[in-house]
Amino acid sequence: MNPKNNLRTFICIDFPDEVIKEIARLQNLIYKQKFVGKLTELENLHVTLKFLGEIPEETINKVKEKLKEIKFPELNLKIGEAGTFSIKRNPRIVWIKIKGDIFNLQKQIDKSLNDLFPEEKRFMSHLTIARIKYTKNSEGFREYISKLKPKKLQFKTNSFKLKTSELTPKGPIYTIVEEFRSKNI
Repeated sequence: MNPKNNLRTFICIDFPDEVIKEIARLQNLIYKQKFVGKLTELENLHVTLKFLGEIPEETINKVKEKLKEIKFPELNLKIGEAGTFSIKRNPRIVWIKIKGDIFNLQKQIDKSLNDLFPEEKRFMSHLTIARIKYTKNSEGFREYISKLKPKKLQFKTNSFKLKTSELTPKGPIYTIVEEFRSKNI
């Protein structure tokens, strides 16, 4: 198959409106800090359970069949602290930790796809809210982010999604391939 026909694919959980509103509030606080970069579009907020990369449609069909077999209960999740991923002490990603019983689901997804994709070595349940290219005061910016106090929102979700991502100059465009709902176990 021609690699140009491959689709950039990932598995994720989306967020309810109350969480999106809180992220918008936090993004407004971050925006007041001087940096060059980009806030994550509110419609694109998600927590990635597994990034599959650019794969052919036939592999996507195999992934869908394997994901349909996963049995999981409704998940109880909550927003945690804020932080940054940095390269050489320069912040590159601003994230919010997502806590709760998401790890069991991620492990099941990993296990169900282990004959197609390598296992995740360092899964950290987080939501990317900004991508930073440059900030004048890296230490001060990181310290500011570490002191952000997200509201302690709790929420439930009963599904995860397989999505494709088309990268464009205006940002990624996500398309839902299939949604997988919790089952009583």
